[in-house]
Amino acid sequence: MKYCVNCLYPSTKPDLWFNDLGLCAACIAFSERERTNWEDRENEFRDIAYAVKQQKFDYDCIIPVSGGKDSTYQVIKALEYGLRCLAVTATTDSLSVLGRRNLDNISKLGVDHIEITVDKDTRRKISKYALMEIGDSSWAEHATIFTVPIHIAHKFAIPLIIYGENPQHEYGGPIQSQCSRNINERWLSEFGGLNGLRVSDLIEQGILPEEKATLYRYPKSSNLANPSGIFLGAFFPWDGYNNAKISQANGFEFSEKPVEGIGFNYENLDNLQTGLRDFLKYVKYGFGRATDLVCNHIRRGRLTRNQGISHCTVWDGNYPATYLGVSLEEILDEIDTTVEEYNQVIERFYNKELFNYWGDGVLEPKFEIGVGLR
Repeated sequence: MKYCVNCLYPSTKPDLWFNDLGLCAACIAFSERERTNWEDRENEFRDIAYAVKQQKFDYDCIIPVSGGKDSTYQVIKALEYGLRCLAVTATTDSLSVLGRRNLDNISKLGVDHIEITVDKDTRRKISKYALMEIGDSSWAEHATIFTVPIHIAHKFAIPLIIYGENPQHEYGGPIQSQCSRNINERWLSEFGGLNGLRVSDLIEQGILPEEKATLYRYPKSSNLANPSGIFLGAFFPWDGYNNAKISQANGFEFSEKPVEGIGFNYENLDNLQTGLRDFLKYVKYGFGRATDLVCNHIRRGRLTRNQGISHCTVWDGNYPATYLGVSLEEILDEIDTTVEEYNQVIERFYNKELFNYWGDGVLEPKFEIGVGLR
């Protein structure tokens, strides 16, 4: 186990690579932004916007939205370029009260907004199965945030879908994927957070009935629309914290308190199940969402590496007894799961090279943040 010499990403992070100087892929990608001609990139986006507007459909583009700070920013940015936007939400796993207010704020920005909810009973079964089998209850959400907007684009003949950042560029990934400006079905299969679990697997296991699988799949090709999917972050310098401040100025609400397991008040405010998956990410790889955000701040000069270590020591890897003030028992009850069952998932998935596990969700790290294994 080693850490990036600049940020706090460890070598346990999937798809992460380091150069000979000890810099991680995410830091290398970020440093290359200095050599990017952002004026040319903006002109490319302006050309894309002009081209879709000339097609004179009812809507120029779809913005997939969760109500979070990034999707709020995406709507604001698209409107700046005169695009007629349809905001589309694939319903969040377990929407928080604050998340509902922020989602409702989307239509106040000046766009139409559609929210699609798949069959809740089936989704509940999928969420529990995915939690037990791959250690991530949010599989259904990860799938539908990409597939549902494609379905709506086909139904309404909308030529463009605008996503946010390219995660492989922002958080580190294979070189070929870091440079991608487009998103498609192949990208979803590899990088969409599906962890190798396929729709066909769920059908074979009797978890997802074939007749309920439509919205979990990409639609069959249609003459009505063949939408292009692009990453907005490929055309404008991406900064999640700056996005949050712009969104806040347009009605987006921050949390009154730092979010559990994260330590910041502007990120992951919508899905109550986020705490479940972030803790399991920590037990698998030795870092959680606090590390992700700290690394972003370090690259942008808002935190030093030592300040980041202090933050992650306090916030990363905290057992999710509550999330946004809601108890673990209440959150798990929505997917027919007990705290005891969740703790059994922790025991199944924790990385034995990185932790000692004492039961009931209690872990003892064998590593020091920023240094590695003791």
